[in-house]
Amino acid sequence: MRYNFLYLIAFSALLAGCGGISTRPASAPVAVPSAPAERPSAGTRTEALLQALLALDVDYRYGGRDAAQGFDCSGLVAHVFRQAYGIELPHNARAQSELGMPVTSSDLQPGDLVFYDTLDRPYSHVGIYLGGGRFVHAPNAGARVRIESLRTAYWVNRFNGARRIEPQI
Repeated sequence: MRYNFLYLIAFSALLAGCGGISTRPASAPVAVPSAPAERPSAGTRTEALLQALLALDVDYRYGGRDAAQGFDCSGLVAHVFRQAYGIELPHNARAQSELGMPVTSSDLQPGDLVFYDTLDRPYSHVGIYLGGGRFVHAPNAGARVRIESLRTAYWVNRFNGARRIEPQI
């Protein structure tokens, strides 16, 4: 919990230097674009990061979709994209893995989705890449939403791929 405040301060400084965030109201759902008409600004992409950081320390709950009741991994991702961009994503890691555009691990950008095999089946876990080799996710029962390094052996050995879902601007 003590690091949440530091993350939010650092992230706020990043946002201030980006020139703003998206003004799309969260209540206006949009379809997930297959190819963006124009590249979103860094400020637009950081809205998802802010929403993900705001979810830190929320309890894990299987089937969870909001901060009040808790999140599971795909519920966290769906919540972040709904709050940041008004994009409705399915509440299922496998289904989320079929959206957007594939991204190689060397081309990851903050806001990309990272997928893992944690249950002996591909795409059974999802998180949101933050940059610097770290991602935020809702790990499992008894844990809380947290940030981890995707470079640890556990995550490297389970990596299934990454996808980029670009908000329309």
